[in-house]
Amino acid sequence: MAISNRYDFVMLFDVENGNPNGDPDAGNAPRVDAETGHGYVTDVCLKRKIRNYVELCKEGEEGYQILVKPDRFLNAKFEEAYEKEGLEKKKGKNADNELRARNYMCRNYFDVRTFGAVMSTGDYQCGIVRGPVQINFAKSISPVYVEDITITRQARTTEKRTETGGTEMGRKSIIPYGLYRAEGYVSAALANKVTDLNDDDIELLWTAIINMFEHDHSAARGKMCMRKLYIFKHESVLGNCPSHILFDKITVEQKDKNVPPRKFSDYNIMIDTVIPQGVELIDKL
Repeated sequence: MAISNRYDFVMLFDVENGNPNGDPDAGNAPRVDAETGHGYVTDVCLKRKIRNYVELCKEGEEGYQILVKPDRFLNAKFEEAYEKEGLEKKKGKNADNELRARNYMCRNYFDVRTFGAVMSTGDYQCGIVRGPVQINFAKSISPVYVEDITITRQARTTEKRTETGGTEMGRKSIIPYGLYRAEGYVSAALANKVTDLNDDDIELLWTAIINMFEHDHSAARGKMCMRKLYIFKHESVLGNCPSHILFDKITVEQKDKNVPPRKFSDYNIMIDTVIPQGVELIDKL
């Protein structure tokens, strides 16, 4: 058995004077719910940062490669799985080869056995893996204010552009402050049935979540910090309580709703300590 406990978890992180997740369809401005004004960060963005941290701290170690990254096209990695397993490409779909190749990808790629992957493209298909770890979009606790800042650049890119002067104007979009909440799940049943995600991988996942912003700083993202990580650990593989009931045990409220929040201490975090039987609440950060 890979892991014997189901997990649900809650992340709280904030941004100060930065853009946590730009929207390409809106000039890379921070993503905002048009109806409520709440900011959000996609699951893809959060998983990217987890992948980057794992690659940074486990680079070169067997079993901790990262599939989704811009080093090689994906089909080349699928072909490598066939080569390593001594499999021959055959016309049409070959279930046995696909299964062996899929197992190779799960053993060697951390993000495949964690988040899953669609690997059914090209001539060397490795199947589709439904990942045991899933993360929802992060949503800000309060509505956020997106501010467009005008900036100047003194270094021109072409000779022609220098004819209009020594500097040129530009813009960047920031959020003065936003506290975000994201929720996630770890299915022990899927880990045991498909990917063999183990306890060491789970501990690495928590470490990556806690440190995902520490090696991802940039001028565009401003100051981003993981503030809290709450983990609900179930005694059983299938779980002892529905996740939404556990998530409701943690509530976050703005202290003074008449004053725009500008720091983490502007919020109260309240935890209902009456936890259902068979579930342990771990305050990881």
